[in-house]
Formats: sequence, C-alpha cells, structure tokens
Amino acid sequence: MINAERLAERIETLGNIGRTLDGGVTRIALSEEDRQAQAVVSAWMEQAGMTVHLDPAGNLIGRVEGMDKTAHPVVIGSHIDSVVNGGKYDGTIGVLGGIEVVQHLKEEGILTMRPIEVIAFCEEEGSRFQSGLFGSRAMIGATTEEELGLKDKQGITRSEALARMGLDPGKIKAEAVRAQSDIRVYLEMHIEQGPVLEKMKAPVGIVTDIAGPSWMEVVVQGKAGHAGTLPMEMRQDAFLGASEIALLVERVCLSYKGKPVVGTVGHVEVKPGGSNIVPGRVVFSVDIRDVDEARRDEVIRQVKEGAAGICEQRGLQVSFRERLNVQPVQCTPAIVDVMKEQSKAMQLECPELVSGAGHDAQLIASISDMGMIFVRCKNGISHNPEEFAETADIALGTELLSRVTLHYAMQ
Repeated sequence: MINAERLAERIETLGNIGRTLDGGVTRIALSEEDRQAQAVVSAWMEQAGMTVHLDPAGNLIGRVEGMDKTAHPVVIGSHIDSVVNGGKYDGTIGVLGGIEVVQHLKEEGILTMRPIEVIAFCEEEGSRFQSGLFGSRAMIGATTEEELGLKDKQGITRSEALARMGLDPGKIKAEAVRAQSDIRVYLEMHIEQGPVLEKMKAPVGIVTDIAGPSWMEVVVQGKAGHAGTLPMEMRQDAFLGASEIALLVERVCLSYKGKPVVGTVGHVEVKPGGSNIVPGRVVFSVDIRDVDEARRDEVIRQVKEGAAGICEQRGLQVSFRERLNVQPVQCTPAIVDVMKEQSKAMQLECPELVSGAGHDAQLIASISDMGMIFVRCKNGISHNPEEFAETADIALGTELLSRVTLHYAMQ
C-alpha cells in the first residue's frame, strides 16, 4: 500500500519552502526557493533508489532502472514551482506521488521490466517570465531563443536565471530534448483545480482531454496627460481602452454558452502609473482556453477584431503578442481504459472529466502516449493559499497512479 503518512509529511515539508505569511507558497522557477525545493526532492528521489540529475533546461529527473535497461521508460511527471502566493498541492502531489510510487515498489521488492522516471519540470507556471510549460517545451524541442531571452521584473533573462542555477541553456537542444520513441508512456497526477469532483463526491477522476491555453500580451498605447487639465472628450486614455477590451474578452467567451471556452485578463500594468496622470500606456495579459482549437482561435480572432475597433474609436493603438500557444490534446484512449480497469479493481468510482488548466502532459503528448489523474480539491480552489486536498484522496490517486505505472512498467 501507498504510505499516505510519508506522502503527507513530504507535501508539508515542501510547502514550507517559500511559505508566505498567510500560509500560501511562493516558489518561483529558478529562484533560491526553487533551488532549495529541488535539493529536497532530489534527496527523496535518491531515498527511493533513483539516480538523479538536472538537465540544462532545469528539469529535475530521477530514474530507477528496470530489468531491461534498453526499454523505453514509464515517466511520471509534474512540477514543483508555484504561482505567487499559491498553494502547496498544485504540481507537488504529482512529483511526490511519483516518488512514492517508486519507493513503494522498492519497499515491496518489485523489479519492473522497464525503467521508471520521475520528472519535476522547470517553470510550468510561467509566473516569473510570463511564459509557462518551459521544461516540458524544452523536452520536446520546442523552446526558442526568444523564450530564453524573456526577462523577469528584475531584468534577469531566463538564460541568466538558468546559468545562476549552474546550468548551460546552450546545451538544451543537445541534452534535454527527448526523441519521439524515448518514452513508453507519460503519466501525471494533479489536483483538479476545479469543483467538478467535489460536486460529484468523487475523490479521484480520469482526464480525457486537456484544454489548450493561448497567452497574449496586449499593449494599448494612448497619450498621457494631466488629470486635472485635460478635458474628458480630448483624452486618449489607454486604461479605458484596455478596460473595454477586458470586458470584450468576457463577452465573447460568454457568447459560447455551454462550451468550455474561458478568457482571463490576469496581469495589468498601467503607465505612467500616477494617480494624477491620464494613463498613456497599458500592458496586460489575455489567456484564452478551450478543448476545441478551432473555436479557441475564433474567439481570439473576435477579440483582436473587436479590440481594433475599440481603439480606433478612442484614438488609441493596440498590438497583440503571442506568449504561449499550446494545442488542446486528447489523453491516450488506451491509457484511459487502463485507468478505468485499475480503478474498478480498486472499487473506486472515477468520473471522466476535461482539464481546463494547462499541464506539462499536453506537451509530452506530442512525443508519447499520455494519461492524467485528477485528485479532488476543496471548493475547487487553486493558485491560492486556501488550496487543499485531503491526504486520503491524494493517497487514492497515488494508488491508481502506482497500478497504472506497474501495468506499463511490466510490459
């Protein structure tokens, strides 16, 4: 059986790295807190019998060999970076659950045919450089020089941040990329980050599809002026134009009633930023997601078209810059079937559901068969200090993960 107590203790220990005053976690990728977390997780991987290394993209990889060392591995992955003031379960349970699976097999004396790897991907969240899923993108060979040149709020580039971790980003293509045939199956366990499982009174769910996020940086350029002397009818207020565009995002997404399309404006910078100055420039993010790529792209088209009209009417200029574009993916049906079989053997009712959040799994799906397990979280809350999942639910998800891993690792 999975050691639920050990798993819970490790979640707590990792949650203390980057702990905020109100009980949340701020563990930004490639930060000192991230370095500390990697050291702790690396030690746990070694305790489970794995050899551990950090690839040039910052992915922490643990591996235990199977009887056939030439066989392609079963890979379990997720992430240990967080958003600002996030929770301690997001990503973490997938990595620590994977370690628990390997440690459980070791303690039971089970030697698999295939190797098993556990990966903590670098910068899934994208909180530091406003561009997420970096580690998994690196692993499939999709990173660009532009991504490496992105700067954080302190002006540090991603390449510089990697170098400060003792890594060489120039070696990513040569040493971090996996070929199409390198991975037998990829499995990921994650909290749901939504309310569906709780509403259905189900501790664990099986994911069938993952929505594809499109992140855009929008710049609205107007003209700054004195808040007291510039008449209202003569203003080119960039913030008012940006506000209209934000409401447009909401309106367009709501027009697709009953469809899982969502849009969010989550980051806004108003410049010059004085209380007595009419805003001259606004930079903000737009996040559009859907499981249907064509529908998502149509939403983006409508937003861009509408934004152009809004800004023309207000005497403003607007530009859109794509920061991330990930295709929606379907989880491998054969893996979904194995998950159903194994959950039935556990006498565990697992509803099927769609993931609205992006995950490393959807990138790795381009080079490997892929499956995802969701664990219920309280009130569907995530990216928040109030994020919470019951230890018993995490243990059930990890038990299912273990059974599916063993199914493929023994082949």
